[in-house]
Amino acid sequence: MRNIELNGKAKPEAEEVIDLRQYFNVINKYKFKIFFLALFVAIFAGIIAMKMTPIYKATATLLIEAEQAQAVNFQEVMGLDSGRKEYYLTQFEILKSQTIAKKVIERLNFSELPEFNKPPSTFASLKTSIRQSIPFLPKQKNITLSQEEVAEQKMQTLLSIFSDRLTISPVRKTQLVKISFESEDAKFAAKVANAVGDVYIENHMTSKMDVSQKAAGWLSSRLIDLRVRLDESEAKLQSYREQENLIDVEGVVGLLSKELEQTANQLVVSRNDKNKLQSIMRVINEYGRNDLSRLESIPEITSHKVIQDVKKEVASAERKVSELAQVYGFKHPKMITAKAELKTVKSNLSKQVRSLVTGIEKTVKTSQANVTALERELKRIRAEYQGVTRKENDYRKLKREVQTNRQLFDTFLSRSKETEVTSDFNAAVARFTDRAYKPNEPVKPKKSLIVMLAFVASFGLGIVIAFVIETLNDTVKSSSDIENKLAQRMLGLLPMIAHKKGEDLGIHYFFEKEARQFSESVRTFRTGFVLSQMDKDSKIIAITSSVPNEGKTTTSSNLAFSLGQMEKVLLIDADMRKPSVCKRFGIPAYHPGLSNLIIGSEKAEDCMFVDEKSGLSIMPCGQMPANPLELLSSPRFAKILDVLKTKFDRIVIDTAPVQAVSDSLVISRHVDALIYVVRADSTRMGMVKTGLGRLIDANAKVAGIVLNQVDMKKVGSYGNYHGYYDYYGYTDERKTA
Repeated sequence: MRNIELNGKAKPEAEEVIDLRQYFNVINKYKFKIFFLALFVAIFAGIIAMKMTPIYKATATLLIEAEQAQAVNFQEVMGLDSGRKEYYLTQFEILKSQTIAKKVIERLNFSELPEFNKPPSTFASLKTSIRQSIPFLPKQKNITLSQEEVAEQKMQTLLSIFSDRLTISPVRKTQLVKISFESEDAKFAAKVANAVGDVYIENHMTSKMDVSQKAAGWLSSRLIDLRVRLDESEAKLQSYREQENLIDVEGVVGLLSKELEQTANQLVVSRNDKNKLQSIMRVINEYGRNDLSRLESIPEITSHKVIQDVKKEVASAERKVSELAQVYGFKHPKMITAKAELKTVKSNLSKQVRSLVTGIEKTVKTSQANVTALERELKRIRAEYQGVTRKENDYRKLKREVQTNRQLFDTFLSRSKETEVTSDFNAAVARFTDRAYKPNEPVKPKKSLIVMLAFVASFGLGIVIAFVIETLNDTVKSSSDIENKLAQRMLGLLPMIAHKKGEDLGIHYFFEKEARQFSESVRTFRTGFVLSQMDKDSKIIAITSSVPNEGKTTTSSNLAFSLGQMEKVLLIDADMRKPSVCKRFGIPAYHPGLSNLIIGSEKAEDCMFVDEKSGLSIMPCGQMPANPLELLSSPRFAKILDVLKTKFDRIVIDTAPVQAVSDSLVISRHVDALIYVVRADSTRMGMVKTGLGRLIDANAKVAGIVLNQVDMKKVGSYGNYHGYYDYYGYTDERKTA
């Protein structure tokens, strides 16, 4: 839909702003309906709550032991890590288990209690009947069940009911757990809560005893096998020791290990000596045995003590010859004696060198023989050591088997004795800190809470429904709708006046004494129109609406009355389809009027009727023509209006609805201003937009909109009407004054 502005100009859509007052107005509009809806629902909920069976809830408190009491500090056969968080979660789930529930059900004979053997509810029976009556849904086959199957089905039903009514609630950061059960019988609720705790404790003790007895039997049977295995392993060890003549295997291995180490060290030393001697012999063979001067340069020979001593003697003899040579001649007896002594010493040096070389050769052979002997000895010791270590490994294997069998036997024997001693003593996994007692007050239904919640919920639902209805209601309701959604000027409003159903409002109600507020609203409408047309010569005024029964004739008449109080006014009934002016003013149907004047069968004076009470000149419709649109489109109609303009100050034309026919579009071309009448809270927004759009497309001069039949009781719900209606009765006070 297009947005429509005064003078036919388009106005861009205004930015939407959330107005909380609109929401409050909606709530205020439907407040009594919302309240009575909430009140009715609350009363109904209260009646239902009063008929509901009271449910009692009894609670017992258990303390789950983290460390159970023991007569002797032996490890438990039935192991649970009570120090971990999972231990307590496991115990909570055990309390909820079907095993506990089944034992409680059997112990307290749930199947015999009327509370747990009620027939199906009316809703369930109705649901089953509907399901059976629908042909395309699968039907349940009739299956014959055995007594065991029937009993099992009944038990499953009881287990489901029991599970729904049982509540296990651990207390945070403690070892306490609360066991609660709901029942119609307060005493029975306490009985069940205590029974759950008792069965849980008994079930744990029974399970623990069964495990201990099974463990004791298994340990006894295993001890016999372990004893046989231990005896066999000990016999094998002793037989092997006697067969191999073993006394102290570890000592023999130690001696051989030391001997092997010493021989290996000696062999290394001998090989090093042999290698050194062989290297000296290679040098001697390279130098030659007769080259004494080179042999003397060998470090091993030079460093020998005998050679060093002989060399000292040679040096001493040479020094003596040198000294004597400086004093005596070559033939002097002392010189001869000194030379002879030097020769003898050098000869001795040569002899000693040769002797040393011969000794080195012998030492090489001796070291070679020593190395060979040590290698043979090392090989022998290794073979002996490997044999002893092999026996030691076999011995250790047999000994380890004996030790393992003995250790297992001792462990099982000790555990068997512990289990045998403690099997008849069982500490409880939990104990009651508070047993459940018969509650005095039911926990549900909480009647006051149900009524309050029903009231609040239905109140909220009523508000939602009100907003939905208001959202779906796209009728024109207020001045803000006209100005914001239709982009038109609000000229005024006419309040809804109470009158008999099926009858129209009295045409002269404007002049009646009790119609002061209505009359003032009409005058306000007149003033608004006149002020909006101050700069225009708007003498001919057409009034139309979207559809019939929106009050355009009443609006036309009352506008003419109010204008007639100041000016000379003519009211023309141009609605040739469904004229109502004649009937409303009591004019005879045969009285000539506009149609007769257009076709020229009557004069203008004959087509006029003067209302005695108001003095208003009225031109009725006249004879209803077969072609009203052609008459209104004729040039004669325009000439008639031009003539009438010279005789009257204002001409008010009541036209046909825009959506029904096109008569008002044709008339709008000849008028100075057009007023659009909208029935409040009845005419839909889209219809008004369409009608205004057709008029603006036809270049009609739309002056504004009059909101008719406004329910003044809803004024606060729809917005601000101040300035359009004497809501506070100011007119009455002024006239009284």
